[in-house]
Amino acid sequence: MLPIDLSGRLAVVTGASGELGRVIARTLALAGADLALTYLNNAATAEALASELAAAGRRARAFRADVTSAGSIAALRDAVTEWHSAPDILVNNAVIQYPWKSVLEQPLADYESQFRSCVLHNVHMAQAFVPAMIPRRWGRVVAINTECAMQNFVTQSAYVAGKRGMDGVLRVLAKEVGEHAITVNQVAPGWTVSAKDRVAGTEVNEGYSRNVPLRRRGTDQEIANAVAFLASDLASYITGAYLPVCGGNVMPAI
Repeated sequence: MLPIDLSGRLAVVTGASGELGRVIARTLALAGADLALTYLNNAATAEALASELAAAGRRARAFRADVTSAGSIAALRDAVTEWHSAPDILVNNAVIQYPWKSVLEQPLADYESQFRSCVLHNVHMAQAFVPAMIPRRWGRVVAINTECAMQNFVTQSAYVAGKRGMDGVLRVLAKEVGEHAITVNQVAPGWTVSAKDRVAGTEVNEGYSRNVPLRRRGTDQEIANAVAFLASDLASYITGAYLPVCGGNVMPAI
């Protein structure tokens, strides 16, 4: 068996109290990583996840952080380093979403918010954490994008603008830090089945799935598997990638 082995690595997962963030954190922990879990408002869920991972033998701690604030992320860096060490893996997962409206109706504040939570989020995390990866000559940045960034459907303009902006930042970052053996990649989920869907029985949506080549929605675990792969040594020669994990619903062309 060819293992994904993250033993001895420390990962920071932003938005770790969310539906997808929790599954990503558990998957990285299962592969052997220790976890710094960030949350903005849901402290109870983040603390419970940290306790769960600690009970499974991993070092894990929850940290409050606002990914739109450079000061908050700098404080996160200092707190994480004091607690454990400089992280090896960044999973930039947190995002703020607002109701989708047409370009003519979307409030300007929503575009600004998407810029802060997508573009500046990734800039803040890179500036805070990547410098410590350079002398070690090992580091992984994995950011969560979306299939929407390629689809550009109606009412998605603020969300797509933020996600396409982060795509540009991350591609440039990949070129700038590649000489230090640091990789920078994106995972782009489709409409993903989460724990809420399983509880509500809403995993199946025929209207969406009929247009997906694999004819179903993907799962949060399938997204987390891709993150773990890109965080591992198995993906040591992959950087600058935008990897759709959406059953073929979008297919980047050459």
